[in-house]
Amino acid sequence: MNDNRVRIIGGVFRSRVLRFPSRPGLRPTPDRVRETLFNWLGQDLTGRECCDLFAGSGALGFEAISRGARRVLMLEKDARVFEALRRSAGALGCESAVELRRADALEFVREAHRAFDIVFLDPPFDSGLLARIAPELSRLTRRGGVAYVESAGGIELESPWQLHRHGTAGQVTFQLFIHGHQ
Repeated sequence: MNDNRVRIIGGVFRSRVLRFPSRPGLRPTPDRVRETLFNWLGQDLTGRECCDLFAGSGALGFEAISRGARRVLMLEKDARVFEALRRSAGALGCESAVELRRADALEFVREAHRAFDIVFLDPPFDSGLLARIAPELSRLTRRGGVAYVESAGGIELESPWQLHRHGTAGQVTFQLFIHGHQ
């Protein structure tokens, strides 16, 4: 496995390093963007249930667990990346807080019968998956919950979504939407 690394920036796993293989379209959320996101979400995610639809390196999901999320469902389609996620969960000792599924995110979203407090949506930029999954986000997110979206140019979500915060870093646009009124 190539020695790609990303560091957890806060919480109980702060400074721990996650290793993952190189794959087309896999680009971990940069430290600066994750720091901004978790400032927006609040540093303490105690009790929250999260879903990371395109887990990749695991940076967003493991960061959420590090900050107290009760449970994080991480979906990853690629076999090598999935195994790296499994190893990371073991190395961090957080297997009980992580539900790993080797699955296609689009199929999962269409068939999902559960809702989350926080959904991370960060597909490969050139995949076209963002536009296909965005209309299904309301079913996947509890009212008052949030969806974090990372993309090349930003998206618009229709009601019941409200854009709460947004930013850019290099080629990345990141947005936080609230599902309905809090």
